[in-house]
Amino acid sequence: MSKILGIIAEYNPFHNGHLYHLEKSKKLTGCDYTIAIMSGNFTQRGSTSIIDKWEKTKMALSNGIDLVIELPTLYSISSGENFADGAIKILNSLNIVDYLSFGTEVQDINILNKIAEILYKEPNEYKSILAAELKKGISFPKARENALFVYSGNSEEYLNILSCPNNILGIEYLKALKKYESSIKPICIPRFESEHNSYSFSSNIASSTAIRNFVKNKNFDTIKNLIPIDTYNILMNNLKNGYIVPDLSIFEKEIIYVLRKLSIDEIANLPDVSEGLEFNIKNAANSCNTLYELISLIKSKRYTQTRIQRILLYALLGVTKNDMRIAKNTVPYVRVLGFNSNGKNIISEISKKNTNLKIITSVKKFVDNNTNRNMENLLNKDILSTNIYTIAFSNISEGNLDFKNRIIKSD
Repeated sequence: MSKILGIIAEYNPFHNGHLYHLEKSKKLTGCDYTIAIMSGNFTQRGSTSIIDKWEKTKMALSNGIDLVIELPTLYSISSGENFADGAIKILNSLNIVDYLSFGTEVQDINILNKIAEILYKEPNEYKSILAAELKKGISFPKARENALFVYSGNSEEYLNILSCPNNILGIEYLKALKKYESSIKPICIPRFESEHNSYSFSSNIASSTAIRNFVKNKNFDTIKNLIPIDTYNILMNNLKNGYIVPDLSIFEKEIIYVLRKLSIDEIANLPDVSEGLEFNIKNAANSCNTLYELISLIKSKRYTQTRIQRILLYALLGVTKNDMRIAKNTVPYVRVLGFNSNGKNIISEISKKNTNLKIITSVKKFVDNNTNRNMENLLNKDILSTNIYTIAFSNISEGNLDFKNRIIKSD
């Protein structure tokens, strides 16, 4: 029987570190096929994907992924917990995935599993410590890190684990696997060379953050050594055609416009807005002219820049708290973005094993036949996010690409 590996990724863009992770994962698991659950045009840190989801799909397929499935927008732009929850729900629903592999900053998955167990079960003692930490006015991620340290009896093995982004996401994947009693076996691949979100690099490995920065600054000679040749060619083609969307600042006027238009109550209804933050957001939007100024005026010890950027993205995309509630209570559809010949076999196997699973290979057909309102809500946000994303193209800016673009097929 074939072994199937699942990977959850943004591939923004696909680089040598991703290739290392993919090849190492295949070797460790001995898998035959690989499925990537990939975020689309906007990302979990509240920013844009540098190229659109179809171009990222081409990168993934050309570098060894067999099947690319889109993580719906409502998960891909959400907190780490909701991002992971949505992706695991999709992988689990396929009913054929044997392994999940993710990158970490630690060598041993057991420490992440211990933390995931605490965060999943949330013992009363831990919750009390967390509440006390939150009263100090610090951010939730920092409060959670402190609470875990105290709850564990100041165990040094818990130190700095939750200050590393890949560890945090890994823990959220493990929590979701426990929540859904999944049979998928998790493995971790320690991060090689460059740190997550670092602007520096060594050898031929750099973070996606560094590479996007090099693209922005037109440092193409450096980029060429940090990404596979297919990724490089796809990036250069998108740059030539005016389809690069560097970061959220490209939408700064639209974001400020939307926030000035929204009422205080409507801002309060954006996900992650609480404790009167809506007033700060409204006042900031009325007194600044750039995204940098806007974030600087809103940001505080309690509200991190990433959380603020996600809120601004929710405003831009019209995402409400009710949209997030729907996403949390829905097992998403399986939206196929691309596949190779192996991926085609995987889709056939998925269809045979899951006759009731909603697999989207044509958005129009799905829209015409779908009767599930929750899935309709998820898909409408995907369609809208693409329509807004393409506004940033410096060349031809078409709408409705989710209906027009075909599935990417690779030999």
